[in-house]
Parts: sequence; structure tokens; C-alpha cells
Amino acid sequence: MHHEKSCGALVIRRDAEDGRQYLLMIRHKTGGTRSFPKGHMEPGETEYMTAVREVYEETAVQIRIDSKFRETVHYSPMPGVEKEVVYFLTHTAQKEIKPREGEIAQVEWVPLEEVEQSLTHENDKFVFRSAMRRLQRDAARSAK
Repeated sequence: MHHEKSCGALVIRRDAEDGRQYLLMIRHKTGGTRSFPKGHMEPGETEYMTAVREVYEETAVQIRIDSKFRETVHYSPMPGVEKEVVYFLTHTAQKEIKPREGEIAQVEWVPLEEVEQSLTHENDKFVFRSAMRRLQRDAARSAK
């Protein structure tokens, strides 16, 4: 069994004009389904370093991971391959995005309330729901 590990992030932005929250999403050229930016760890990198690098490479958005949120999913993309993906949760004020030439078809800011129904894979829905629970807990804590 071959093991692969990737890291990525759910990047949230609150729009200064309409006050709504948006999630950074990508569409790969192959498959065309919406997902979160992520990619393979390189030797010597920490999970955080990989997530920050991959988000920037795929979307041109610079992030700093400031949340304790860490969610892991496992799946088999093909026979004989076991994949682990670690996701973090972060915020940005950066609105400008640019897809990486070649592999990314589209990068977009999706309104938070539209994200779940736009996801295809159960793993992505699981991570998104988990991140939303964390956001709600954090908001409740800061309201006290």
C-alpha cells in the first residue's frame, strides 16, 4: 500500500462591503468538482508549511494559520493508494485570487451558505461541517 499525505486549508474572507463570509474554493481541470486548495507535502515541510504553500500556489492567496482547527480525512484515490489529507481553517482579507496555470480551472469565493451544496465529495462535506462548528464555537466564545 502506497501512502500519500496532503495538506490544505479552508480559507474564509468577510467581505468589507456586504459583510458576508466567503470560502475560497478551487475547481481542477480534471473532474471539475469544487474543492479546497491542498497539495502534497514536500520533504522537510510541516503540515502548516504545506498548507500555506499550496493555498498560495493554487490561488495566489497568502494565509497565516491562526486557528487550532485541524481535521483529517482518509481515502483511496486509486487501488493500492491510501491518502491522508489534513485541513486547517484560516481567514484572509485578500480578495484578489488567481488560479495556478495548468491544473486549476477556476478559483472562486463562494458564499459560506452555498458551500455545502456545491461540494461533491462526502470527505469535503465532513471537513466543511466540522469547520463551521468550530467557527460557531469561536463566535460564541468571543461574544461572551
